[in-house]
Amino acid sequence: MLKAVKKRRAYEDIVEQIRKLIEKGKLRRGDQLPIEKELSETFKVSRLTVREAILSLETMKLVDRRQGNGTYVIASSEEALVRPLAAALVEEKDNLLDVFAVREIIEPEIGRLAASNATERQVEELERLLEVQEQELAGNKGVGMNSDFHRALAKMSRNKVLERLLTALIGALGTTREKYLLSDERKKKSLEGHRQILAAIRSGSPDVARRAMRQYLQEVENIVFKKEGGEPQD
Repeated sequence: MLKAVKKRRAYEDIVEQIRKLIEKGKLRRGDQLPIEKELSETFKVSRLTVREAILSLETMKLVDRRQGNGTYVIASSEEALVRPLAAALVEEKDNLLDVFAVREIIEPEIGRLAASNATERQVEELERLLEVQEQELAGNKGVGMNSDFHRALAKMSRNKVLERLLTALIGALGTTREKYLLSDERKKKSLEGHRQILAAIRSGSPDVARRAMRQYLQEVENIVFKKEGGEPQD
C-alpha cells in the first residue's frame, strides 16, 4: 500500500551540509564546530534540531561531542565518504552474506591490480604488516593488522573507487572480523592466506594474485557462515 512521503527533516539537511564540508576538506579532523547557538542562528532552526544533527553526525563517527569543550571533527575527508556507506551496509543483519558477495567481486580485482602496480617499497610494507600480524598471533587479536593488509592492497590498486569501497566493506565487517579471528587457528589461516597473496604480488603475477585472493575470501566465508551446516556464526 502506497503512503504519503514525509518531507526531509531539517536536521538531515544540516548533517548533509556538514558531511560535505568534511568530505571536501573544508572541515578537517580536529576542527571545532561552532557552538549550538551559532549553528541554530546560521541554519535558522531550533537548537533541538541542531542537537539532532550533531547526534546523527556523532553516530556516523564524523564528530565527537566533548562535555564542556564543544564538538570536534574526528573524521578525514575520505572517512566522510565511506562511513555512511559502511553504516548502510550493516543496517540489516541479513545483508552480511551480500556484503561478502560484493567483497568477492572487488577484492580479487584489487589483488590483480596490486600485483600489476606494486612498487618495491609497497611490497616491503606488506611484508612488514605480515611480520606484525605474525607477532600478534600469541597476543592481541590482530584485527588491525588484518585490516591494514587489505587497505594497503587497495591503495596499491591505484583505483580510488575500489579503495573507498574496500574501506567501507572493512568498516561493515568489523565485528565479523573479530569473530573470525577469535582462535589461534583462524589467525594462522588468515596469515597463511595473506602470505600467498603477498607471494603472488611479489612475483608480479596478477592472475595468481587474483586467484589467491579469491581462495582466501572463500575460506573466510566458509568459516564465518559454516557452509557445511548452512548456518551463519553468531
